[in-house]
Amino acid sequence: MAREAGATDAEIAEIVACTSLMNTNNVFYRFRHFMKKEFYDNQPAGIKMSIMASPVLGKEFFELVSLVVSSINGCEMCVSSHERSVLQHGSEEARVMEGVKLGAVLKGLIAVLA
Repeated sequence: MAREAGATDAEIAEIVACTSLMNTNNVFYRFRHFMKKEFYDNQPAGIKMSIMASPVLGKEFFELVSLVVSSINGCEMCVSSHERSVLQHGSEEARVMEGVKLGAVLKGLIAVLA
């Protein structure tokens, strides 16, 4: 359906990669946040994140997708970080709210269909 709506293969691949990366990061950073131990906080993530360097869809949109996935996954540290980044890249809080609401609706739909 994305292709039918005009999305390119590169754009679709980027969204898939972003979703995968955020799911990985959310587990790691949520663990750190829950544990609140200096040892874990000082360990490098070691998770390759080169996809974030120059996103096809632009940094603001990439960060917005990252925020929505992190919101769905309940990673407070990632949500805070990506919300700040989305705003720093020129977006507004209303766009953040709409993105998170869309993510919530999609998550609810997936739960019903699964």
